[in-house]
Amino acid sequence: MEIEEQLKKALEELRKNKERKFNQTVDLIVNLQKFDVKKSQLNIFVHIPNKIKDKKIAGFLETKHEDMETITRNDFKKYSDKKEMKKLIKKFDFFISQASLMPQVATAFGRFLGPAGKMPSPQLGILANPDDKSVKELKEKINQNVRVRTKEACIKLPIGKQNMKDEEIIGNILAVYNAILKSLPKEKENVKNIEIKFTMSKPVKISIR
Repeated sequence: MEIEEQLKKALEELRKNKERKFNQTVDLIVNLQKFDVKKSQLNIFVHIPNKIKDKKIAGFLETKHEDMETITRNDFKKYSDKKEMKKLIKKFDFFISQASLMPQVATAFGRFLGPAGKMPSPQLGILANPDDKSVKELKEKINQNVRVRTKEACIKLPIGKQNMKDEEIIGNILAVYNAILKSLPKEKENVKNIEIKFTMSKPVKISIR
């Protein structure tokens, strides 16, 4: 059975579950095999056709920006307090930085933002010139991308929301799955199977062979 057909069936199955009082997240789980996490690290950004939600974005910028919560150089001292640092990391989904501030950002925030997977990235998140147009474009781009990282032999990431149309969720899943395949050393051979689930449901398995 085609992967798309299986995904349709899996979503039908998931939608039969008990209704919850909130809009559940749809998670994609890619189970890997014959893949050494220590030797091969996956850390990519994938463009998805359908936006899941507006991410909360903060910027490390030289001057305050009205279109984005800004942390300027003068604010850095405040975050030497671990509690403030934890609050900051929890509050935002994504951080960007002005290129000129990157060395200081790495020094002051690197050891906290790095492990949380939120360090401004050259792939998506460093601006040479944070004018209004560049900031707006970057925000749109961030909202249309998901980050895929391997910490273990199983990749899990939010891919949609329950109230999205099935074809929108499937479009996002296929975009991410195909990008993961291309990035794996042995492509399809490195994938055991994939699963999808709602926040409160059990996963439904999708066979890829």
